[in-house]
Amino acid sequence: MRNLKSVEIKAFIPCKDFELSKSFYQDMGFTKGWDSDGMAYFHHRNCSFLLQDFYVADHANNFMMHLLVEDVDAWFRKVMSSGLGEKYNVKITQVEDQPWGMRDFVVIDPTGVLWRIGQNI
Repeated sequence: MRNLKSVEIKAFIPCKDFELSKSFYQDMGFTKGWDSDGMAYFHHRNCSFLLQDFYVADHANNFMMHLLVEDVDAWFRKVMSSGLGEKYNVKITQVEDQPWGMRDFVVIDPTGVLWRIGQNI
């Protein structure tokens, strides 16, 4: 296994409304790298994911992402100043210290995908 080197891992995030979700993720701070045939690539620095034009309610409502950041309060300010909550009618929680050693907040995207954005304490 020493010669096996991993380069990256990406999740395929489901969405109910492809155009709406692409706008949402750009407003959240991700850059759209490409968009083709029901799939779009998003990234922020070295973190990335694939948004897919695919929706099954049970899958989407149980899908979670964790974004580890250096400054969760700065991310929270960015998310709040972007107006995501009002523009997309999505839930955003306050930043909290968690018993598992993280300081984080939650954003639930327009499809129901839960994002936990946090930093290590």
